[in-house]
Amino acid sequence: PASSSESPPAAPKESKDMVLVHGRTADGRGLSVLRLRDQHLEAGAVMPLVPGKPIYGDVVRLKPRQELPLLFDVQVDYSAPTSERGSPRGPAQVATDSYRENWDAIWARSAEPDDASN
Repeated sequence: PASSSESPPAAPKESKDMVLVHGRTADGRGLSVLRLRDQHLEAGAVMPLVPGKPIYGDVVRLKPRQELPLLFDVQVDYSAPTSERGSPRGPAQVATDSYRENWDAIWARSAEPDDASN
């Protein structure tokens, strides 16, 4: 039997995920919010889902808290994958050995000076 000085195993800490609504977005389509998630405070916006439009960020359900009308508990229904390389800007970079060899074959300057320019 366990001694009385041992405490029971600690229950895993429940992570707090809350949103405080503090206004409308500039375009009037969504709500500006502050989100407390895993001890990090984030500023963001809550927008309605629109069929055919891309999803940026999480899809959440907000459950109002009784003590404050603009404070909500957050339930994440879908978390959009994050890119390891950051946001895409411009075309994909192609840099294979074959690409480099062909680039040099077309654009490399000749080692001999051009006699026609003198």
